Amino acid sequence: MLKRLFSGRKKNNNLSIMPNGTTNNEDRAERLINQYGFDFDRIPKMEIRALIETETSEFQQGSAEYIRLLCGYLYCIGDETDIALIKKVKYGINFDVGQMIDDAWIENLEDQNSNNRVRLINEFISYYKNYFRLDTT
Repeated sequence: MLKRLFSGRKKNNNLSIMPNGTTNNEDRAERLINQYGFDFDRIPKMEIRALIETETSEFQQGSAEYIRLLCGYLYCIGDETDIALIKKVKYGINFDVGQMIDDAWIENLEDQNSNNRVRLINEFISYYKNYFRLDTT
């Protein structure tokens, strides 16, 4: 089970704080990681694309972290056909969401540099392993 790391994190007053101290946004991200983890071979690309489309059309303030995770998953399992959707999210929702989506993901899908891709995927995994921690007990 994943648990939220609390060290130094500020809460946005516009977000609902759950009884466990997390936001709905963080809980949705945690559930997604619990469901898929980082085994990219078993993450259904069309489902991730559909979730991104839903988040784009039904945007909820404060969902940037969850949307970042979705776009990161799409980057990790995607290819050049996914560039337009990632750009739509980065440039089409708002500044906060746009800042969460890494330019390097888009650039790497465009130039298809596999060495860079391995590094970027490892950084994505590391980010979420540091944001959440695995409870190995």
